[in-house]
Amino acid sequence: MLARVRRISKRPLILPAALTTILLAACGGGDAAAPEQAQEAAKPPGEAMAGPASPEGLVVMDSDFDVDETFERLDTVVAESPATVLGEVDHSDNAERAGEQLRPTKLLIVGNPALGTPLMKASPTAGIDLPQKFLVYEDEDGQVKLAYNDPSYVTERHGITGQDAVLEKISKALRMFARKATQKDGKQKDGKSSGSEDGSS
Repeated sequence: MLARVRRISKRPLILPAALTTILLAACGGGDAAAPEQAQEAAKPPGEAMAGPASPEGLVVMDSDFDVDETFERLDTVVAESPATVLGEVDHSDNAERAGEQLRPTKLLIVGNPALGTPLMKASPTAGIDLPQKFLVYEDEDGQVKLAYNDPSYVTERHGITGQDAVLEKISKALRMFARKATQKDGKQKDGKSSGSEDGSS
């Protein structure tokens, strides 16, 4: 039974959008999508609800190796380039220290001021996404994956224009790092060599 709503003033009663949707669904006045509509109405303005399988703005690749080897290969290829390893975070180890369990998950922070600085000069807020980060993790099916922010998404997010040459260098460097870290032959799927691109942001 729907609870009665007692009006305590002569002003029209205005219900929040999310509550209205839920009440309509309870009365049979909504469609099957009512719960989703209520969730959409309840989220903060401007917040996108991306699915976990393909988060917006991420490049995700399968790895031929386990998390530790993928991470070590990534660390090595970055160290051999003009980019610098600025830090690393072992999320699963930190979780264990806190008494929690987390599948193997590691983060590598990689930077190259020669490429990242022009982006931050164009938009200081780009510094929230720079330097670049690589996440190496094992998914629920046991597949090891490597993920990183798509540079194009970063520039769009911060309204950066006129940096196409820098963006191309960063994109090539990140692709090269990812291929060498995740693929046994270090080649693209079309059989081409990974080449000599290097750098990052």
